[in-house]
Amino acid sequence: MRKSALLLLASLLSSPVLTVQADAVADAAASEHRSAKAKLRDEYRHPQQTLRFFDVQPTMTVVEISPGGGWYTDILAPLLKDNGKLVAAHFFVDADSPGYYQRSLAAFKDKMANHAPYSNIELTAFHPVKALTVAEAGSADRVLTFRNVHNWYMAAKDDGVLNAMTAFYNALKPGGMLGVVDHRLPETASDDTMESSGYMKQSYVIKMAEKAGFKLVASSEVNANPLDTAAHPRGVWTLPPSLRLGEENQAHYLAIGESDRMTLKFVKPD
Repeated sequence: MRKSALLLLASLLSSPVLTVQADAVADAAASEHRSAKAKLRDEYRHPQQTLRFFDVQPTMTVVEISPGGGWYTDILAPLLKDNGKLVAAHFFVDADSPGYYQRSLAAFKDKMANHAPYSNIELTAFHPVKALTVAEAGSADRVLTFRNVHNWYMAAKDDGVLNAMTAFYNALKPGGMLGVVDHRLPETASDDTMESSGYMKQSYVIKMAEKAGFKLVASSEVNANPLDTAAHPRGVWTLPPSLRLGEENQAHYLAIGESDRMTLKFVKPD
């Protein structure tokens, strides 16, 4: 029995699908189009391990939620450019939107027009209340969101998070997966801490995803940071890269590094 299990494991590890994915993700992460500054943050964000955990394949249709300046897009775009499709559900901008949203979206559009790896990206809009069609219904193999759940919660509490999860559920094919990474609040902390700290309880995120219809497949500690207590004067933004306290105790916060993060994989049932 043990021998059979070992043979099965060896077969899986050497399978063409896993090899193609590993090579493609590694190549995308090492792309010359990524800046040296961006690559320095791989130490805390573990993009290769994270994308492998989410089983992102170069032939898939992937929706990235709120890509901002494109830190993960710089990896996903070359990964999916030739044989897959990347949909960037960027900021929804209207008269009430913060100026940051407008500037970020304009910069992203400029990269789409002038940066070769971004040339095949499809642009949509997302807002947890105002814009909930992130992609054509039932079209996506993966929906990925990195460090965004706290924003939806701070914007519209439970409604914002559930709206988002439901929008992602609708965009996915049956059997498609949702990948979530966000700053993790200890389960012993008060729920009120989620209102302004930028940290979320993992149990809460799971509960809201399941309420939208998802099933939790697995969780990973690949983005865990045991040095982070999640108890900081300016919430998660006390830590790098934001360092909201400036030079005050900067060495201490740099030694902690970026936040402790949950990494969760959900499936839309067939």
